[in-house]
Amino acid sequence: MTTLLGQRSLVQEAAALRDGTDDPVDAANRSCDRIDAVDPQVRAFVPESGRRARLLEAARRRASSAAPHAAGGRPALYGVPVGIKDIVHADGLPTRAGSELPPEVLAGPQAAVVGRLCAAGALIAGKTVTAEFAVTAPGPTRNPHNPAHTPGGSSSGSAAAVAAGMVPLAIGTQTVGSMIRPAAYCGVVGFKPSYGRIPIDGVIPNAASFDTLGCFATEVAGVALAASVLVDGWRARAGAGRTEVPVLGVPAGPYLERADDGALRAFAEQCELLRAAGYVVHEVPVMDDFEQIVDQLFTMNRYEVARAHAHWFARFGDRYRPETTSAIRQGQAIGDAAYEAARERRQAFRARLAADRAAAGIDLWIAPSATGPAPAGLTTTGSSIMCLPWSNAGLPSVSVPAGRAANGLPLGLQLVGGFGADEDLLYGAAGIERVLNAARPRHEDGRPDPAQRG
Repeated sequence: MTTLLGQRSLVQEAAALRDGTDDPVDAANRSCDRIDAVDPQVRAFVPESGRRARLLEAARRRASSAAPHAAGGRPALYGVPVGIKDIVHADGLPTRAGSELPPEVLAGPQAAVVGRLCAAGALIAGKTVTAEFAVTAPGPTRNPHNPAHTPGGSSSGSAAAVAAGMVPLAIGTQTVGSMIRPAAYCGVVGFKPSYGRIPIDGVIPNAASFDTLGCFATEVAGVALAASVLVDGWRARAGAGRTEVPVLGVPAGPYLERADDGALRAFAEQCELLRAAGYVVHEVPVMDDFEQIVDQLFTMNRYEVARAHAHWFARFGDRYRPETTSAIRQGQAIGDAAYEAARERRQAFRARLAADRAAAGIDLWIAPSATGPAPAGLTTTGSSIMCLPWSNAGLPSVSVPAGRAANGLPLGLQLVGGFGADEDLLYGAAGIERVLNAARPRHEDGRPDPAQRG
């Protein structure tokens, strides 16, 4: 029986493709073979007739146009197959956004993020499944660790495609918790940059004040490689030569209490593991008014969802799923004054959170990536609450695989940096990943067990 889990290192695969020990045609076939083998069970990709022929043609063009010793060498993602969340426009592939609306209605110019991928030599393996319009109505994707459980959402297909080894890199988006949560549920690394650091043009909006593009890979170095291509103003040598470890802050209070008991026990163990490795971990009381923060975010979110869909919903409202319809109806009931008041409260929250971080001397916040492991069933994508304050503040975040729950499903550790300090976040995350990896069960020959990410 073919296992649904796979392990493709973006860093290793990209290096082999650049130096010529791997070939884009082979990489394309590898992805198509894996999609054919496991996607009927996982359902991470939007079905596409002729995928292999399209991808192989693109791979042959890529191979014929990139000389191995050209000036500057081959580009960073030369020949790498990438999954693209199906709210992101890509030339030659329809955008359906997980909906029943006519694709021609949703069509638009290719997203800047896809252009950057192609300029870096990547191959577009296809569109990955999203919750309808990246809101909450789940798609058909299953969790590769246990198909009876959700992969999370809304970037469900992208996270599952990487976890199943169909592609070494996939693009997702996050409005509240749509990348960090599925990364944790699927046992992969998910990176959401600071708000605005990857251009969002060419992406169907959810809530424009929060929508952020990001990526999934199997290791922190992989998302850092992708970030160097995708993120505006990336500082390639940030952290070079540094030896200090970041000071970590635990956001104590009602926010952290939203995680379930098992997740909190695992988180406490992770904190002790990091302390034993030499990290300073402070508990910092914050967000005593967490219920008001939640209300503020969803006031803005639902208002913006309703406005983003005003034209389409007026024409095709009967084709929307109940969860999306409910979100739009809620937003329609929110007036301009309430929305502007929520915007002002968010600005105050952002300033207060930054002041709390500075006063405590915190470099990175740490918290569970989700309230617990992936819930059973496919009728929900799980709770986004553990990501909510950080998305509200526009901060960069990353989920690193961090052990397993009692039922054997993956857990994630969420790391959150300062606004615009994405490079420092990933530098710190790489060190924390090494500590967590050292605690992973290993094969008899000493290799980490790829199916045991923690």
